[in-house]
Amino acid sequence: MNAELDLLVRLTDYDRPQGVAKRAVEAEELGFDRITTGETTGWNVVPPLTLAADRTEELGLSNDVISPYGRSPAMLAQTAMTLQDAADGRFRLGLGPSSPAITERWHGQEFDRPLRRTRETIEVIRTVYENGTPSYDGEIFEIGGLDYERDVPETPPPIDLGTLGPKATEMAGRFGDGWAPQLFTKDGLEDRLEDLERGAELGGTDLSDLRIAPIVRGIASEDREVARRKARKTTAFMLGAYGPYYGNSVAEQGYPGVVEEIRAAWDDRDTNAMAAALPDELLDELSPAGTPAEVREWVAEYATIDSVDAVRVGFVDRMTEEEKRTTMEAIVDAA
Repeated sequence: MNAELDLLVRLTDYDRPQGVAKRAVEAEELGFDRITTGETTGWNVVPPLTLAADRTEELGLSNDVISPYGRSPAMLAQTAMTLQDAADGRFRLGLGPSSPAITERWHGQEFDRPLRRTRETIEVIRTVYENGTPSYDGEIFEIGGLDYERDVPETPPPIDLGTLGPKATEMAGRFGDGWAPQLFTKDGLEDRLEDLERGAELGGTDLSDLRIAPIVRGIASEDREVARRKARKTTAFMLGAYGPYYGNSVAEQGYPGVVEEIRAAWDDRDTNAMAAALPDELLDELSPAGTPAEVREWVAEYATIDSVDAVRVGFVDRMTEEEKRTTMEAIVDAA
């Protein structure tokens, strides 16, 4: 398998940020190429990643993904450069347009022009990287500019975009250094790669210049039915309860009726009915879930999609530590 392997960990799975660092050490020992974690309304992502950077030597570090509404562009540049220094050059910054719920109900901001805000945020970050100042005159940000107090890293952190729709993905290709999409079937991913490639061409780069690392969530267990049940519940919940974007994306990939039924069940807060509405066909498309051999085969096959540089695998809900270890071992065996 030519693609790299990333491990996505959830901060809510740990009692202390040090637990994330312990998982990073385990991932490095098993042979993962990168570990990444997200940030919504729980812990700030920086302390766990800093601890992970300090306790590993070669493992790449990323975040999936920080909202451009939650930090100023200059603070995002500071954050990225600090983590790059902490990790000795192993960090990649993940950004995404976010969602109305997190933007409005957590950050207290208006979810206005998300693509334009994301683009300008990237441009300000790159201005800091290149000039040591966030000085910028745009449609959303007008920044006079002060000087960064330290030397800018010789190799600034690449910027990866987590996007779903065609216009957002075109933006990722045009302005980003990588793409980390989520909940795509093989066919759906191949279709969206056309938008990414168009964006790369507009930005004067090539698709091969981007690190493409699609996110999947899975579980390996000798008890196949347990694995399938847990993966089904997690996947259905993401389609029905995680705001409109994931569900809309999967509906556009050929499953509008499934998404409609799952959403109807979520209106009644019936998570069992949500899971029951997710057919095996779609579960198999979206999630490596089953025995270790099945998970190995699934990951290896997904990695063969043209232009994919890494498969980023996260855990599903309510997994035991034994199941997590079995899953990690199955994933690295796919290589």
